[in-house]
Amino acid sequence: MKFGIVMFATDYAIRPDEIAKACEDRGFESVWFPEHTHIPASRRSPWPGGAELPKEYWHTHDLFASLMAAAAVTKTIKVGSGICLVQEHDPIKLAKEVATVDQLSNGRLLFGIGGGWNAEEMENHGTPFDRRWKILREKIEAMKAIWTEEEAEYHGEFVNFDPIWSYPKPFQKPHPPILLGAHTPGGLNRVANYCDGWIPIGPRIRDLKASISDLRGRAEKFGRLASDLAVSAFMAPAEEAVLHQYQELGIERSIFAVPSESKEKVLPILDNYATLIPKVR
Repeated sequence: MKFGIVMFATDYAIRPDEIAKACEDRGFESVWFPEHTHIPASRRSPWPGGAELPKEYWHTHDLFASLMAAAAVTKTIKVGSGICLVQEHDPIKLAKEVATVDQLSNGRLLFGIGGGWNAEEMENHGTPFDRRWKILREKIEAMKAIWTEEEAEYHGEFVNFDPIWSYPKPFQKPHPPILLGAHTPGGLNRVANYCDGWIPIGPRIRDLKASISDLRGRAEKFGRLASDLAVSAFMAPAEEAVLHQYQELGIERSIFAVPSESKEKVLPILDNYATLIPKVR
């Protein structure tokens, strides 16, 4: 099993480059950063995690600047978006950002994406919340065309452009792995249809075994091999017995969360998590 770390990279926490180097030094396979461009002060949308939204949600650094900072000081650790709110980006510009990070990191980018939960945040970007999944799919399809074709074009309901030239192309071929965070049957369909893996939030999935079995069946429906879809458990519990269960289920990667805090607080947590790496292989 592979092990990763996810942290909100903020202006008051350990820096993205520092935590990436610390993770690599301790044997972690990947480091992940979430994305929120801003949080509307109205706070109309309820936070799925509870009543009060933690302040790190509106203190995050730019996602791709953080990923590049992490990649610049490391050699082997993968850098992941956990997750990128694709609906809030221009797909032509986002395709270039993703490809650039993948090129400059020598193919170490993991491109995690998701539907998001904050309706007013998306509305500020011109994205109707109830159409976010359709928009996400069109933007991913358009970016795949940009990444893989010399002259790419796309004509959809929300994304529309005539043939363009756009470089660089990603280092990884045909593109970095696209991993979707979602928790519904419809989300699993999207994973099986146009993504390369699934990111469940471990504690939120009551029956992970059944969900993974469901995903494998949906992969076959879309003419894909079940082995094509990697599963990475976000917010994995740091419990050896549970991690062995994850391993038996075929989960490829467990990702532990650390708080958005100072180096003095985060590094001892990394040390503790690192003790699990040799125990679950």
